Amino acid sequence: MPPEQGMSGGAMDIDMQTHDGHGELDDDGKEKRTGTVWTAAAHIITAVIGSGVLSLAWAMAQLGWVAGPVILLLFAAITYYTCCLLSDCYRAGDPATGKRNYTYTEAVESYLGGWYVFFCGFCQYANMFGTGIGYTITASASAAAILKSNCFHWHGHEADCSQNTSTYIVAFGVVQVIFSQLPNFHELWWLSVIAAVMSFSYATIAVGLALGQTISGPTGKTTLYGAQVGVDVVDSTQKIWLTFQALGNIAFAYSYTIILIEIQDTLRSPPAENKTMRQASILGVATTTAFYMMCGCLGYAAFGNSAPGNILAGFYEPYWLVDFANVCIVLHLVGGFQVFLQPLFAAVEAGVADQWPCAAAPGGGGGVNSVFRLVWRTLFVALITLGAVLLPFFNSILGILGSVAFWPLTVFFPVEMYIRQREIPRFSGTWMALETLSFFCFLITIAAGAASVQGVRESLKDYVPFQTRS
Repeated sequence: MPPEQGMSGGAMDIDMQTHDGHGELDDDGKEKRTGTVWTAAAHIITAVIGSGVLSLAWAMAQLGWVAGPVILLLFAAITYYTCCLLSDCYRAGDPATGKRNYTYTEAVESYLGGWYVFFCGFCQYANMFGTGIGYTITASASAAAILKSNCFHWHGHEADCSQNTSTYIVAFGVVQVIFSQLPNFHELWWLSVIAAVMSFSYATIAVGLALGQTISGPTGKTTLYGAQVGVDVVDSTQKIWLTFQALGNIAFAYSYTIILIEIQDTLRSPPAENKTMRQASILGVATTTAFYMMCGCLGYAAFGNSAPGNILAGFYEPYWLVDFANVCIVLHLVGGFQVFLQPLFAAVEAGVADQWPCAAAPGGGGGVNSVFRLVWRTLFVALITLGAVLLPFFNSILGILGSVAFWPLTVFFPVEMYIRQREIPRFSGTWMALETLSFFCFLITIAAGAASVQGVRESLKDYVPFQTRS
């Protein structure tokens, strides 16, 4: 069964419900909604700005000064437009008075049903599993970077300060095995608050460090069209692959449609929730785009065409500030890993309890017994850890995640639900425009996904398991 709680592709899931257990009830028996355009915009910004921001300087280096900013703005425009379509689908039927859909999956089931629901569930589960791997890689690389920056500070930049990232991946996996045994961990809403503070902290530090290096130097060589064939990349084929992979990285940084319905479910009415959500979306997307432009452009200006895959990996001084930024990343992702995967845990365990009553917890309630939870969650986290050890390639993994989430979850389902809701005639002008947009984004997804897989293949040629150093 599909997960019951939305996910963020760029940062982490946010629990949108209040938790004090008090207050008036709304007309559907839920606690009275009090959200405004400002709270919704804050949720969007918090959900979008996350680990994806770290790869934008590298993406800009592949695209250059011309295509880089244009593509960032293009993804922002597409994301905003499809979010407006999706916001109209919060209520079944009439956007202002119809029956509410509380989650993305409910909206898909309400409007489309059938195989669409299973396809939606598959995309969500694939995105969750992949994001678990991505979070593990990112957190372990950041943990290794702390010791690396300290080593450079005390022994000089000529010293061999490389770290074995596999060790940190395994350590992160052990921590997650322990945390994963806590039932209903996703209900601890304060994790979202901590994650928001941590993500803003390291993203702001990355922007500040890039600005400082751009002003004081030294800076790398930049070009209008990014990495140069024969100088920065071997040939035109590699240039094309890296360009497409950069598209996947940008798509990963922007994705938040999967939690839009949950955000919208916090809004008070009147005015109609879809109108408020449109205003919140433009505020949220505009703010994150401005932040992304600063991070991507300043990072590119600082490092040029040799910009690192993770912008913080390029800074070593002041070492204490770099250390703090990497600690923020680790803390963000330790909690984010659990919050992100808890819906998958809950969905699988509810299904198992229904199919095999012997695995159900005493007293019922749809849960499973502690032995089953211990075994299956441990094995699942171990599988993610193994995947991270075998594929510790930051940019390629982000590109794959971005491609998996972008077309189906950001474009395809919102477009199809909007067409079904408005009963737009087949082959009409509006129908053709919407389907053309969907097909264009599908091509981007295929190109970005293929390029990211190619990036993994290339990396595997020189890769020795458990001996990756950074």
